[in-house]
Amino acid sequence: MYRIGEALIGKGNEVAHIELIIGKKDGKVGDAFVKGFTNASIGHVPLLSVIRPNLMTKPATLIIPKVTIRDMDDANKIFGPAQMAVGRAIADAVEEGIIPKEKVEELVVIVSVFVHPDAKDYRKIYQYNYGATKLALRRAIEGYPPIDKILSEKDRSVHPIMGFKVPKLWNPPYIQVALDMNDLNEMKRVINELPKRERLILEAGTPLIKKYGVHVVNEIRKLRKDAFIVADLKTLDVGRLEVKMASDETADAVAISGLASIESIEKAIHETQRQGVYSILDMMNVSDIEGKLKKLRYKPDIVLLHRSVDVETVKAERGEKIGEVTEWGNIKRIKSITNALVAVAGGITPDNVQKAIKSGADIIVVGRYITGSKDVRRASQEFLDQLPPDPDTMRLPLDEDESI
Repeated sequence: MYRIGEALIGKGNEVAHIELIIGKKDGKVGDAFVKGFTNASIGHVPLLSVIRPNLMTKPATLIIPKVTIRDMDDANKIFGPAQMAVGRAIADAVEEGIIPKEKVEELVVIVSVFVHPDAKDYRKIYQYNYGATKLALRRAIEGYPPIDKILSEKDRSVHPIMGFKVPKLWNPPYIQVALDMNDLNEMKRVINELPKRERLILEAGTPLIKKYGVHVVNEIRKLRKDAFIVADLKTLDVGRLEVKMASDETADAVAISGLASIESIEKAIHETQRQGVYSILDMMNVSDIEGKLKKLRYKPDIVLLHRSVDVETVKAERGEKIGEVTEWGNIKRIKSITNALVAVAGGITPDNVQKAIKSGADIIVVGRYITGSKDVRRASQEFLDQLPPDPDTMRLPLDEDESI
């Protein structure tokens, strides 16, 4: 049995990132300890962790440098403040009961240590590596993070080195602005006037894509790097190819026409799953929406419903209760068939947006009310004001990873 832990503490070039494994000396970790200790490579020489020369810490701890040691300056950082930080953190963990004192001869620890080549401040190198080692060890012993934490954070977190956010639709409702225009400069003007909100989705409309190609998605990305961008391809055939083209241009979702054959729809949805993007099945002019969805082995992530001009007739023909069917269709039943998000489009204004949301809509698609307005920001804000705050608005800058 072994445990794995990780922690990052600090800032600047002195930042510490620790990854470690703790386990039994006579088990797999013990075997890895011996192999790591006896199989040194140039620039990554493993070393035992000591509190000071002639005083090895316990449980016995092997430090593996992550960054290549190029010269004595690099070596001094590892063999000095970093080595001492790890050694003391392990010893303090025993003293504080994180590691049972009676188990120290039975356990070994392998610690992967990052020290930036341009780190200068030895005090910070020590302090950050001490804190990161102790935290990583505690996390390993306690089994942190729990799976619920991972599932909660996976669509919200931003990796500091990436420098951008990968948006996911994890907390609806959202407003989707349909950029159905054929002028690139007009598109840029509208986007620049839109507020920067997590609840705002940008759609590269079909006219834009037809005139400028799917590359227009990347042009939108240049203006809003963290936005959720939909490529409204209305794919009817060769869906795999078109989905890949949109994905290559950084689209987060691709719209597929519900009028396509079952085979074509399934191939397109399968490709979105391979590419890691959302599939939107656009049900415009589809007569039997529920029947089409039931036939699909691969269900879409989002079903787009359009406003019906004769809702009462549809209700009567299907024998459905008036309360179940909205002007965009039976949203509740669509969700029960697909477990998908539902987007609605057509005739939506600030006056009826609440009706759509209360009917179960997750995404409200708005076009010319926003894009044709003389005041794009004000028009979009009329919708956004009726939605909850952005999901992470109230989140602490330093999220509470471990509960107290």
